[in-house]
Amino acid sequence: MSEPGCSLPAPPVSHVLELGVYADDLEAAEAFYARVLGLPVVDREPGRHVFFRVGRRSMLLVFRPQATEAPGGNLPPHGARGPAHFALAIEAETLPAWRKHLAACGVEIEQEVHWPRGGISLYFRDPAGNSVELVTPGCWGLPDGW
Repeated sequence: MSEPGCSLPAPPVSHVLELGVYADDLEAAEAFYARVLGLPVVDREPGRHVFFRVGRRSMLLVFRPQATEAPGGNLPPHGARGPAHFALAIEAETLPAWRKHLAACGVEIEQEVHWPRGGISLYFRDPAGNSVELVTPGCWGLPDGW
């Protein structure tokens, strides 16, 4: 199925650079992602957003929905309400350490899934109710092992 007016194939997309989720309490989100998941804070604007680096080429953006629903600065309005889902890649050998670390931080693993292709996922919630997944290689059968 093609969109009207799309007569040419799309050029290739390299990778996901940013992933945005939403949280009313940015301080709780920052504490969770920085302390529990160890993600470095790259930028913050109190009452609006906190941004984290994920690995070498991705960013996790946590926005306060009320601050991004209206146009502001050089950005169009964007935002969502309600819990979202995203997955963060981890190496298989770190899975036992992640189970222990999450337990020590008081984070309840909602479910552990063993995928048919060999990957394993741990699902849990951030303070805003977003579903966070830590996943090992093999889940999707992608060419690079993921």
